[in-house]
Amino acid sequence: MVVKVSSKPSRPPQRRGRPSGIGLRRALLPLGEAGWGLLLALFIFTACEYDERIDTCPVAVSLIYPDDSVEPYPGVRVELKDQRASVFVDSTDSRGVAHFSVPPGIYEASTATQLTDSTGDTWWRYNFNGVRSMIVVSPDSTNQIQMELKMSKRRIVR
Repeated sequence: MVVKVSSKPSRPPQRRGRPSGIGLRRALLPLGEAGWGLLLALFIFTACEYDERIDTCPVAVSLIYPDDSVEPYPGVRVELKDQRASVFVDSTDSRGVAHFSVPPGIYEASTATQLTDSTGDTWWRYNFNGVRSMIVVSPDSTNQIQMELKMSKRRIVR
């Protein structure tokens, strides 16, 4: 009986059907640094296409004060809130109109303000507030909103 002894270590069996990592590395190795940079730049510029432009619509909110109260005055804070709770804020001009530029959607307009005024020796504090819900803002509508305000009036004793 003859027994052959080999000094070479035995190889593990090769897997068939799947590429080995060494073969893939050998295939991609000839690219070099310049080739990898070109491949990366090609991937970035073809994968990124993003338009940052947001379409907006002009909106004008007119505050309608109660009869026999005060004339419209500038600087009243008006808020527009959309359904995602994004809040847009502007102040009224001298005609009592706040101007916005917002994306199309459904909004709620609100305001609350105080004004102190005197008639002769008597001082008065006027509180105005108003809310208007379910305002549809779209490019094909006028987007002119009139918000009627409620008023409470108190005398200030000094």
